[in-house]
Amino acid sequence: MFKVAVIGASGLLGRALVDELAQQAGWQVVATAFSRPGPNTVALDIRDARAVEQFVEREAPDALVIAAAERRPDVCEHNPALARALNVDAVRSLATAATLRGAWTLSISTDYVFDGTHPPYQHDSAPAPLNAYGRSKLEGERALTESTDLGCVLRLPLLYGPIVDWAESAVTSLVPAIAASASREGKAAAMDAWAIRYPTFTPDVAFVIRQMLERHAHGDAIGGIVQWSGDEPMNKYEIAVRLAEALQLDAQLTPQPTPTDATPRPHNCHLASDRLEALGIGRRTSFDVAIRQVLAAFPWQGETAA
Repeated sequence: MFKVAVIGASGLLGRALVDELAQQAGWQVVATAFSRPGPNTVALDIRDARAVEQFVEREAPDALVIAAAERRPDVCEHNPALARALNVDAVRSLATAATLRGAWTLSISTDYVFDGTHPPYQHDSAPAPLNAYGRSKLEGERALTESTDLGCVLRLPLLYGPIVDWAESAVTSLVPAIAASASREGKAAAMDAWAIRYPTFTPDVAFVIRQMLERHAHGDAIGGIVQWSGDEPMNKYEIAVRLAEALQLDAQLTPQPTPTDATPRPHNCHLASDRLEALGIGRRTSFDVAIRQVLAAFPWQGETAA
């Protein structure tokens, strides 16, 4: 029996990962959650180092995946203490506890560790985060590598996938404004056309992580830093256009050519996925196919009309 602990299993990526791992014969998944604990999850506040230690000691996983984080740039900017507690200190606590059990730890990081001026970025490119979120995730990467020799960092870009509410992903968070602009009294919705993003489907990421876990299960664990990314560049305006097409809405959308976010964001942080691809790891679903799967599973009409 191969046992995997998924930390942050109620989140956008965590749910996709639990769904993927639950299909593996001979694997056992222990899922934790904090803000949205469910019947099949263990309640765990990863800011509580003693609780983390007791959880890992009790469950004794073979591998641990940290999918919990504070990932909202504006929140991190205004509450750096919370960002540090979740993105740095908790990673150190989890990795330290896992090391005592001989478990492999995979920590999720972000393309925002780069400043976006010289893409594509390799796994060993020099980080230069522009905001508190990127800085906290970079510190989290270092916390992992300082705490264990049996660990790996997986950097990911903008994620989207099956949701429980529109705001879960920066992709689907555009839908209410798109729908409002398409209504009879609707005004045009301005959408950022400056920052280039690489939307990445969470079920594809879960597939990648499962492949990485399989290597560990077979005694060939991956270490250091790896990256995975979708390969379709688009800005939020272009994402919104494709969302409107998928929703069959006649939306009024206006491209905004300059950054409008209060928190600075990088221009283009394209992550090179070469290291994983060289190992035969990876899967990419096209955006138009994947986003239609997401929208088909979510009752958007009632939501946006409310």
